[in-house]
Amino acid sequence: MADHILVIDQGTTSTRAIVFDGEARRVAIAKREFAQHYPAPGWVEHDPADIWRDTLAVAREAMERAARPIAAIGITNQRETAVVWDRATGEPIHRAIVWQDRRGADTCRALKGEEATVRARTGLLIDPYFSATKIAWILDNVAGARARAERGELAFGTIDSFLIHRLTGGAVHATDVTNASRTMLFDIHRGEWDEELCHLFRVPAAMLPQVHDNAHLYGTTAAGLFDRPLPIAGVAGDQQAALFGQACFARGMAKSTYGTGCFLLLNTGEEAIASEHRLLTTPAWRSGGTTTYALEGSIFVAGAAVKWLRDGLGVITHASQTDDMATQVPDSHGVYMVPAFTGLGAPHWDAQARGAIYGLTLGATAAHLARAALEAVAYQTMDLVDAMVADGGERPAILRVDGGMAANDWLCTFMAGMIGTPVERPHDLETTARGAAFHAGLATGVWSGTDELGRLWQRERCFEPSMADDRRIALSAGWHDAVRRTLTGD
Repeated sequence: MADHILVIDQGTTSTRAIVFDGEARRVAIAKREFAQHYPAPGWVEHDPADIWRDTLAVAREAMERAARPIAAIGITNQRETAVVWDRATGEPIHRAIVWQDRRGADTCRALKGEEATVRARTGLLIDPYFSATKIAWILDNVAGARARAERGELAFGTIDSFLIHRLTGGAVHATDVTNASRTMLFDIHRGEWDEELCHLFRVPAAMLPQVHDNAHLYGTTAAGLFDRPLPIAGVAGDQQAALFGQACFARGMAKSTYGTGCFLLLNTGEEAIASEHRLLTTPAWRSGGTTTYALEGSIFVAGAAVKWLRDGLGVITHASQTDDMATQVPDSHGVYMVPAFTGLGAPHWDAQARGAIYGLTLGATAAHLARAALEAVAYQTMDLVDAMVADGGERPAILRVDGGMAANDWLCTFMAGMIGTPVERPHDLETTARGAAFHAGLATGVWSGTDELGRLWQRERCFEPSMADDRRIALSAGWHDAVRRTLTGD
């Protein structure tokens, strides 16, 4: 029996395909980066044609490299990014509006009086980060789009839904519970689209996809795409996929993923904890109709700050240099970077905040800037953990980390010191793709359940907290002062 899973990992800057074997080991990978479009300040777009082209190319390449029969396809994706397409032709009517995009900020401010209702039903804050205002903007700015949507001629989807539609030759318009929950249109308690929220955000319900469990037979690939039709059997938004891929199956387990942004999720079991500290309450996964929930803290900029040092300032040539640079100096020389390049996420949620660097003197060097960028990632993680505990979540005994920045030993050590919790790094940092593979494998019988999946997870290294309390307190105070000044403009 085929026991290999092909995962399509469609991210913010690249599309990858990874083949996992029956022991959840990577056996092949293919990757393509694609263009980012910035038509106006704060606007970020992707061309869905680029994403589809690259998806097909990397999937074929990875399967050819693996040279093994594929049991199923799993999909994981950048979440809140919105695509609207013609149901008959499958062609998008506008570029995809990316999760980072802030063009819906004015609409969100106008609706702040409705935030209590939105939070109670969706677990989300009213923010342009989520899909609803992106959909409405497309309908309002593409000629005739709103009338066509009302007539049922147009379909909306996050990237997973768009890929499912294309992979099945237009036969299936569906998504999973985790992606649906990021739209501001989905009641996470009833597990259904909410008609009142659709009316509030002016999104016709006829546009919305069917919502399924994560491990589910969504459909089969159309003839001619691959050497034979393959079942699409597992779908999850990238951060929930990483939580599942990190085997955080028990209440109180937590993971943090470091890519373009940073996303920390704490498993809260079947309890949807309502946050009082501006965190998000979100489905982690749904199985057999039963939802496991999580508290989520979203940080908009993590690795993107290092990329800015490289591409914007030219103080480094490779992201990996920051590890060595951080160890060249004993501290950041009093420099704090607040990387609010696209606003501040949790627990502040200020779409108007902008990046700032404090404490610069003539003694500050490129090494101090690099260290400050890394330290900012740890400080923001600390803020999220503290907010989760204040909300009634359990302080994680261990924080499991993944994503590209998790390979940085210095960062993991510093982070463990700031949050006062051991930081655990898995043997394979591809936990987002692995989570989608787990879901697809469960749906097709490759794996029997979470007990088996838990045994497949392997630790590569554990970073124990060793920072002195007085140093942690001083660094934390400096960070919080820098954030306060950024938010208030002092």
